[in-house]
Amino acid sequence: MWKQVSEDFWAQNRTSKVDQVNDIVKGIIDQVRNDGDKALIELAEKFDKVKLDTVVVKREEIEEAYEKVSADIVEELENAAYNIQRFHQMQKPAGLWLSEVEPGVTLGVKTTPLRRVGCYIPGGRASYPSTVLMTVIPAKVAGVDEVIMFTPAPANPITLVAADIAGVDEIYYSGGAQAIAAMALGTQSVEPVEKIVGPGNVFVTAAKMMLRDKVDIDFPAGPSEVAVLADSSADPEFVAVDLAAQAEHDPSSACLLITDDPELPDKAWAIMKDFINETPRKEIIEKALANSGYIITEDMDKAIEAMNNIAPEHLSIQTRDPLDTLSKVRNAGSIFIGPYTPVAAGDYASGTNHVLPTAEHAKTCSGLNVMAFMKTSTVQYLTKEGLASLAPTVETLANAEGLYAHGASVKARKSSQ
Repeated sequence: MWKQVSEDFWAQNRTSKVDQVNDIVKGIIDQVRNDGDKALIELAEKFDKVKLDTVVVKREEIEEAYEKVSADIVEELENAAYNIQRFHQMQKPAGLWLSEVEPGVTLGVKTTPLRRVGCYIPGGRASYPSTVLMTVIPAKVAGVDEVIMFTPAPANPITLVAADIAGVDEIYYSGGAQAIAAMALGTQSVEPVEKIVGPGNVFVTAAKMMLRDKVDIDFPAGPSEVAVLADSSADPEFVAVDLAAQAEHDPSSACLLITDDPELPDKAWAIMKDFINETPRKEIIEKALANSGYIITEDMDKAIEAMNNIAPEHLSIQTRDPLDTLSKVRNAGSIFIGPYTPVAAGDYASGTNHVLPTAEHAKTCSGLNVMAFMKTSTVQYLTKEGLASLAPTVETLANAEGLYAHGASVKARKSSQ
């Protein structure tokens, strides 16, 4: 099960899974487009084995959920929500900034939140109230007017409580590709959104990619990934439990150890085997580890190069000088430095976002953040003096491009002075 792999193994393994589901997802999207709520109800019964009268989650269900969730869990959800809100508030840009770059020429940027966004919250094998907080709270910090949430039925009461704490405006029962289609296309009960965020399985990811002509998305966020970048100073137990922690998300999760220490993989595997036998999600971890493995390199520079080529969703740095290693990292969704920074801290409590690009998309995409829910407009404000200083440049270049009216728009204003 635990095997040495090449860099290409992971890339090929991740890409092929999405390709295999495209035909299925296209059919689901067409069904939702044609039948709306009826399709969502039929697909909930088919895939989730749940009979629904409506996809709308009513306020009464949320209030009942509070009665089923212990007070200590509610308190810790509130603590996590506070930490997430605090971190994302620090990311929020000024709504408008202006700067006079030269006399009479003032330039700036106006930042505006989106009007309506949808958050997808996975269900099925596990509930993810933490993902509710990670998707909804940044949208609320950004100032989005309406934040809706889709999750498979039946929702864990903790998920509904988390949604209430985060401030969700509307909740709907539907999962998988059909939920993405509903948010993108709309149904009788669901007004379409401008953007969809949130992780999911390969079906969810495929649907997001197919519907990008209808709705903006955050990025491809499929099954969870982790790469542990470690040298001989790493504690094999820490390496083992970090790998197992990501493996327990989903059978499609992928976990890699990248090291220049040829003895570390065997040491970590010996610990992991014992740990796996004691965990209730043993079967899921074992299947995930079949998609996983380790890479041994000549030195740490080669290990870092391999890691940058893989571009993992989560990167754990467990080296002698982790800050030096960090300085060489180019491609990773979220980075965890040092032996006492488990990936799980970012999953729940530190406040950084755990909705991150997977399948090498960390090469070009950032993780979910406040700016994902905002757009910017450039602003310019010229006085007569400012226009006069720019006029020669505008007129000369407009004439060079053969755009007479462009130059005329400047001349008209000059003649009025």
